[in-house]
Amino acid sequence: MEELLHYIWKHKMFPLTALRTIDGKPVEVIDAGLPNPNAGPDFSGAKVVIDGTKWVGNVELHVKASDWYLHHHDEDERYDSIILHVVGESDATIHRRDGQLIPQLVLPIPDSIRSSYDALLHEDHYPPCYRIVGDLSTLAIHSWLSALLFERLEMRLQQIMERYEQHEKNWNDALFATLARSFGFGVNGDAFDAWARSIPFRAVDKHRDNLLQVEALFFGQAGLLRLDALPYYYRDEAMKDTYYQQLCHEYRFLAHKFSLSPIATSLWKFARMRPDNSPFVRMAQLAMLYYNDNISASTLVGLPDKENICSLLRVGTSPYWNTHFTFASTPTANRPKVLGEASLTLLLINAVLPFLFTYGRHMGDDAVQERAINMLEQLPAENNFIIRSWNDCGLTVNSAADSQALIHLKRNYCERKDCLRCRIGYQYLKKN
Repeated sequence: MEELLHYIWKHKMFPLTALRTIDGKPVEVIDAGLPNPNAGPDFSGAKVVIDGTKWVGNVELHVKASDWYLHHHDEDERYDSIILHVVGESDATIHRRDGQLIPQLVLPIPDSIRSSYDALLHEDHYPPCYRIVGDLSTLAIHSWLSALLFERLEMRLQQIMERYEQHEKNWNDALFATLARSFGFGVNGDAFDAWARSIPFRAVDKHRDNLLQVEALFFGQAGLLRLDALPYYYRDEAMKDTYYQQLCHEYRFLAHKFSLSPIATSLWKFARMRPDNSPFVRMAQLAMLYYNDNISASTLVGLPDKENICSLLRVGTSPYWNTHFTFASTPTANRPKVLGEASLTLLLINAVLPFLFTYGRHMGDDAVQERAINMLEQLPAENNFIIRSWNDCGLTVNSAADSQALIHLKRNYCERKDCLRCRIGYQYLKKN
C-alpha cells in the first residue's frame, strides 16, 4: 500500500479536509517534490508550509511511522534533511540523528481511490481500465502513446546495443542477429535469439559462397539436424533423405573445424503453428538471406522507404523447402516459401526500424532516427488480441507506432499491474 501512498502524495490527491501534523499544526503542500528512484528520501525538493513557516527539503513516506526505525533512517545522515514524514498510520514519533523531532503528517487514502485501485488490480477484463478509455481525449491518449513508443524504442535500443557488443561491435552481425530473433515471429523468438548468439559469423563468412554449407551450419547450430528435433514418424525417413544427410555431413565437418556446439533442441516450439512458420522453413530463409549478402547496416541507412527495404528482405529458400516443411516430410505441392507481405511488415516493425533507430542514435544522426519513427507511423497497425481489445473499448489504433506503444503498455504496465505509472491509470483513479 506504500506505493499508493506515494501516488497520492505525488499527485496531491489529498482529502478535502485541512491537512495537519499529528500535533495539530496546519500543513500546506506547495510542491510535492520529485520522486527519487535511488537510495535515500522518497521525494526531493518538496516545498511545504508548516504552521506558517515555509520549508524546502526532502519528504519520506511510510505505511507505518515505525518503519522509520525499521529501515534505520534514524542512523542515516541522508535523512537529516527530511522536512516532513508522511504516513498512513502514526504509531510512533520520529527523530533525526541529533534527536530533533520531525513533523509527521497522517495522509489518509480516499476510499474512492482505494476502491478504484483495488478494482484495477483485480479486473479480469483487458484492459482493466476499459470503462473510461472511450471518454479520454485524443490528445491525452496519443501523448501517452508517443511516450510509450519512445520507451519501447529505448528498450529495443538497449537490446540491440547488447548484440552489438556481443558480436565484437560489428553492426552487420548485430543487424542479422536482430532480424533472426524476429524470424521467430513471437513463438520462437527466444530460440532464434539463442541460436544467433551461438553463430560464429566470421566462420560462416569463410563458407558464404556455398549455400549448402551455410544451411548446414545454421541448421546444425540450431540443433535442428538432431533426429529428436524431428517428429518421430519422420526419423527413419530422414536417414534416407539425401539433402538431410548432406547437411549432417557438412555440419560434422564445420563443427569440428570451428569447435562448435549446437543449442538445445528443447528451446524450439513446433506445436500449433502454420507450416510456413515452421522453424525449419524460417531457418532456410535466414540461410538464404545470409547467403545473398545484400543487406547491411550501411545499406539499410541508404534505403528510403518500406518498398526498398522489403525488396532486400523478400527471400525464399533452397529448392528442397519448396516441397517440405521439415526434413523427410511427405513432399507437398511445389510452392516457393517466400516471405509474405504480413511477415515483411512484422520484420520491419520489430527488427529493421528499431535497428535503424539504434544505429542513428549511435551515429548521432537525428535524421535516421526520425526516418525510423516516421516509417512506424506510416505502417498499418498490427492485428492481434492486444490491439483488438483496445479497439473494442473505443481507442482508435492508427499505425504501427500506436500498436507498438500498446504492446509495450500491456507487457510493461498492465501485466505488472503497474497502473500507478500509467497515465490512463491516473485518469481512472482521478475519475472514480
